[in-house]
Amino acid sequence: MATGSDDGDVEWRRVGLFVLFAFGISWTIGVIVSMTGGIGSESPMVFAGVRLWLVLVVTGYMFSPAIANVLTRLVTGEGWDGLALRPRRRHWRWWAVAWVVPPVLLYLGATVFFVLFPEFFDPTLSAVGETLGVTQGTELPIEPRELALIAAVAAPTINTAVNCVATFGEEFGWRAYLLPKLLPLGGRRAILLSGVIWGVWHWPLIVLGYNYPETPLLGSLAMVYFTVVAGVFLGWVTLRGNSVWPAVIGHAAINANAGIMLLFTQNDPSRLLGPAVTGVIGSLPLAVFAVWLLVCSNVFSPPSSSNF
Repeated sequence: MATGSDDGDVEWRRVGLFVLFAFGISWTIGVIVSMTGGIGSESPMVFAGVRLWLVLVVTGYMFSPAIANVLTRLVTGEGWDGLALRPRRRHWRWWAVAWVVPPVLLYLGATVFFVLFPEFFDPTLSAVGETLGVTQGTELPIEPRELALIAAVAAPTINTAVNCVATFGEEFGWRAYLLPKLLPLGGRRAILLSGVIWGVWHWPLIVLGYNYPETPLLGSLAMVYFTVVAGVFLGWVTLRGNSVWPAVIGHAAINANAGIMLLFTQNDPSRLLGPAVTGVIGSLPLAVFAVWLLVCSNVFSPPSSSNF
C-alpha cells in the first residue's frame, strides 16, 4: 500500500470514474425521490407497503459506492485484487474497537449536550409515551422505560449486526476503494479528502430534509463536518485492521446507536447542534478523538501485510 505524498502516484482516472459512478447513481436516485414525493411519512409513493423514498435510499443510494467499486474495476480492467474483504485473525481486535468505541463516543456526546442544555433532557421519556399512545388515553403496549431498556440493549448488539448489511454498501466503496486510491497523497490527506467526498455525496438527501430538516443548507455543511470526523475513525480502523470489515462495523455501530439519545429528548432541540451524532455538539467527542488520531504520528500507517 502506498503511503507517500506524491500525488502523481494517485490513479486519478480511476478515482474520477469511481466518484462519477457513485455520485451519478445516488444523485439520480435523489432526483427520483424528489420527483415522487420527497422524504418523510407524508410521501405518497408506496412500494410493497413501504415508502418509495426509503426503498430507494436503502437499496440504491446506500449501495451506490459499492456498485461504483465494481463498475470502476470493470470499466478500467483493474481486476479484483485489493478488495479488502479478507478478514485477518491477528487484526480482529480492530473489529472490537470499531464495535465498542462509537457507542461510547455517541453517548458521551449526548451527555455533553444535555449538560449544556438540560431543558432538552427528559428522564421521564414523555415523548416516547406520547408516541406509544399516552396522549390518546390508550393502554400502553409497553412502558417507555422498558422500551428504552430494550433499545439500549439492542442498539449495540443485534441492531449493529443488522446495520452491517446496509453500511457495507457504503464502506465497500469509500474505505475499500476510494481511500486506498488516495493513499499516495499521504494517510491524513487521503482520510480527510475521502471524508469530504463522502459528505458531499449525502447532499441530495440533506437538501430533501434528511438529518437536518429545519436547516438543509447549513445541514449540508454539517454533514461534511460529520463525515470528515467519522471518516477519520473509520479510515483508521480500516488501515489498522487491514480490511474493510472494521469500517463496516464501525459505521453500523454509529447508525444503530444514533437514535438512543433521542428517546430522552424533549422540546425539539436543533438537529444541527443537537444530541445526535450528526449534531455539532453531539459529535464533539468523536471530533476530539478524530483530532487526536490526526496528530498522532504514524497512526495511519498500514500494517506491513496489506489487503489493498
